[in-house]
Amino acid sequence: MKSQYRAVIIGGGVVGASVLYHLTKFGWTDIALIERAELTAGSTWHAAAGFHPLNADPNIAALQAYTIKLYKEIEEESGQAVGVHMTGGVSIASKPERWEWLKSAWAVFQTMGVEEARLLTPEEIRELNPIADLSDVIGGLYDPHEGHLDPYGTTHAYAGAAKKRGADVILRNRVIELKPRAEGGWDVVTEQGTIIAEHVVNAAGLWAKQVGLMAGVDLPVTPMEHHYLVTEPIPELEGREREMCMLTDLEGFTYSRQERGGLLVGVYELTPKHWNMEGAPWDYGIELIPEDIDRIAPELAKGFERYPVLNDTGIRKWVNGAFTFAPDGNPLVGPVPGVPNYWLACGVMAGFSQGGGVGKSLAEWMIQGEPEADVFGMDIARFGRWASNREYLRQTTGQFYSRRFVMAYPNEQLPAGRPLRVSPSHDAHVAANARFGVSWGLEVPLFFAPSKGFEETPTLKRSNAFDIVAAETRAVREGVGLLDTSGYSRYEVSGPGAAKWLDRMLACTLPTAGRARLAPMLSPTGRLMGDLTVFNWDGETFWLMGSYYLRQWHMRWFDSHTAADVSVRDISDAWTGWLVSGPNARALMQRAVVNDSVAADDFRFMACREMDIGLTRARVGRLSVLGELGYEINVPAPEHRMLRDALVSAGQGLGLAPVGGYAANAMRLEKSYGVWSTEFTQAYTPGMTGLDRWIAFDKSGFVGREAALREKEAGTPAQRLVTLAVDADGADARGFEPVWIDGKRIGFVTSGGYGHSVGMSLAMALVDSDVAVEGTAVDVHVVGEKRPARIIADSPYDPSGARLRG
Repeated sequence: MKSQYRAVIIGGGVVGASVLYHLTKFGWTDIALIERAELTAGSTWHAAAGFHPLNADPNIAALQAYTIKLYKEIEEESGQAVGVHMTGGVSIASKPERWEWLKSAWAVFQTMGVEEARLLTPEEIRELNPIADLSDVIGGLYDPHEGHLDPYGTTHAYAGAAKKRGADVILRNRVIELKPRAEGGWDVVTEQGTIIAEHVVNAAGLWAKQVGLMAGVDLPVTPMEHHYLVTEPIPELEGREREMCMLTDLEGFTYSRQERGGLLVGVYELTPKHWNMEGAPWDYGIELIPEDIDRIAPELAKGFERYPVLNDTGIRKWVNGAFTFAPDGNPLVGPVPGVPNYWLACGVMAGFSQGGGVGKSLAEWMIQGEPEADVFGMDIARFGRWASNREYLRQTTGQFYSRRFVMAYPNEQLPAGRPLRVSPSHDAHVAANARFGVSWGLEVPLFFAPSKGFEETPTLKRSNAFDIVAAETRAVREGVGLLDTSGYSRYEVSGPGAAKWLDRMLACTLPTAGRARLAPMLSPTGRLMGDLTVFNWDGETFWLMGSYYLRQWHMRWFDSHTAADVSVRDISDAWTGWLVSGPNARALMQRAVVNDSVAADDFRFMACREMDIGLTRARVGRLSVLGELGYEINVPAPEHRMLRDALVSAGQGLGLAPVGGYAANAMRLEKSYGVWSTEFTQAYTPGMTGLDRWIAFDKSGFVGREAALREKEAGTPAQRLVTLAVDADGADARGFEPVWIDGKRIGFVTSGGYGHSVGMSLAMALVDSDVAVEGTAVDVHVVGEKRPARIIADSPYDPSGARLRG
């Protein structure tokens, strides 16, 4: 053990070993892994060690596919066998809705490049798994890249390959304390002495909570119990030339695979149990938790029904071990906001599916400044401090665990941890029969139901709220809509250096005083960091507005580029607002505004200024995301409800109607407006997405300029964002469905829905540039079925923008 390292990884499970390996692979060799006991002593040693590329987030699924492909490489590099059994795996469906869901999943697999995946009949499944009772099975989704491995060998292979490049692995030495150094970096206090480290990585697994608190960070992660059993040898499996494939019973809450001559069966029960929510005891290691068979009995019984042979087979061992979970079941990765050089690689409940991707992404982040892939789905910045609340954590992790194999629908709203944050007008929304979704803990109206008893039916297709959304859309297009914008983020930038700082951070030309502008923000590699709107209120105070759920993510970025003469504050909780939009919006505003004019010539498109509305002094921007004449009105949060009442009063006789997120999404698709996380992500570039039209290439010094210029000078990007009209049949594309021409995959859908104003199913898609031509005929998978579509001109509604400009 040396006295100083560039980076210290705390935790010797498969994830910590992967981080160690990838840091050395990408060039950092002055690094060490410190483990309190032995490698794998935690969750790793007792894991069932299955792996699969499927994930609800396709970006994370791609990293899981990377992890699986990596095993052969680390085995060769290290000389340590990892014991891969590439058996393939089948997820089975015994209900028509689940079969439909699997067909949709197959289509997403194609987008991910897992082209070998295929749909199987029960007869084909029986050839791969001869002992399962498939009498109720409709079909299955087969992936040849599923399998299992040796957790001990895999962890040692990662560590061994890293050691060959110069990394140290320090065992039987617990980290006791972390102390930030005044000049940067950390004093890592261990049982064997203090180490100075420039960077610290928390890969502590079951002890991640405690290692987080050492740095003053209360992480949203908790251990939970998980059972599986291993049987005695089964005669029906003897003499088979090929190992039985893995099988996931999505209606039976179980997964299974062959374990030598017997069967391993794991259970995700509906009554999960948390274990040591403050973190495992320090002396816990190569141990198990006593099995709790009565608690898992209902789901276990389904496993015995699926495998009748279990009724005549002895159980060789039970395993009840702890794994860590974050509220949404995905890992916690990346730099912790406000804690310099403290990194996370924890909460990885599926370490043998995700460990390689986690290690790769974090190493890229630490060395190169950003990960190659869009990893927001596992970025710690996707959560706020509220996510570490113990009751919130208990509810949400329990919900995720119990729904591990429960079918999820894109329009389904789950109850755990809600309501947590509400807008100041929440009671008014409830009285208007709003049905809510959630964004970063905030309850946001999705639509307004016709009665208190109406509930939206979860579905993969168009829901029973379809006509309600159509009516809300029509109200905006024909009258005026009122949309609560509490779910927008707002950042105030002020100080003598505000304009100079923004000019460096944003790729656009800054607007003059009293004007607003769309503002792309780039990373040094020219990839997107934001699709913001910048408001120049008076030449001294600026606002940036964007996606509410990116608040922590954007503030981390802003803080990493701070300047002494600039103040950047997240004011999203202090300021809220309303969007008034539609052909009657100006008439409404003229009634509500006091001693001011909003006439077309007095308050032009993209203007912004203060004005009195009712009793409040508001900050108003003349723009709208709905594609109509509109006004974004911002007020201090305590005045939000009063402003609503004033606007509702002014809207009498003008066709004013409340509007929710569903209608807003439909209307932005009709204008081909992209949004973050679908059309715009940190994996995409301005040229791909069309945001290059807002870049001031002649402006020097902004972050990402050189990379953006290189993309521009290179000409057409490999893929471009287009709008599709889809010949749909009761369902619309959602995202990540493949786009085809003559059986060749040429792109994928970024988002989709129904355009009520234009009467067509719409989708936005990234497609190969050589076919991104208006009129090109394509096919798109929608809920697993291939549907004809065509590329159309952007903005099928009001293509000239005349209605928007007013």
